[in-house]
Amino acid sequence: MKKNEGVNARMRRRKNYSGNVKSDKSHYNPALIKKQKEFYKNAKNIKKFKKMLKQQTEQTDPSSAQKLMIENDGAVMKENKGESEKRRNGLEELYRKKHEEKERERMEREAALMAKKEEREEAQARRKALRDKMLKKTRKGQPLMKYRIQHLLDTIQVSTQIKPSKSP
Repeated sequence: MKKNEGVNARMRRRKNYSGNVKSDKSHYNPALIKKQKEFYKNAKNIKKFKKMLKQQTEQTDPSSAQKLMIENDGAVMKENKGESEKRRNGLEELYRKKHEEKERERMEREAALMAKKEEREEAQARRKALRDKMLKKTRKGQPLMKYRIQHLLDTIQVSTQIKPSKSP
């Protein structure tokens, strides 16, 4: 490089050596575009065909070779109508079974929730009755000891029934 050379001249020279690759292919070529479309279309059809072959080998059914028909161009595959109806019926049966199972699970959850709700309401009713008894007062404003003593007796009896006797 020359020291006297200007910045613009250096930039022009650099552009010539490291030009953008895409800028070289800026012209419109319909034949190339057509080839690319055809290539991708063929690749897509080959992928479908290999997928169908894989499904056939998984089934290992000798009549599965008759399931597929090749169309006029020989690339696109179709299933027979009878097989598709059988598959549809199978899918409907599978859907129905799953739906019934989900419904059964939902009913079980709902029943469990109802049981918990009933237990909660019963416990709440018991606590309310106990609270009402404990808050009763005499005419002079003193608490009634009858219910308090009964409550203490009940709790002692329950605790002796639950705890096993400790004997060495």
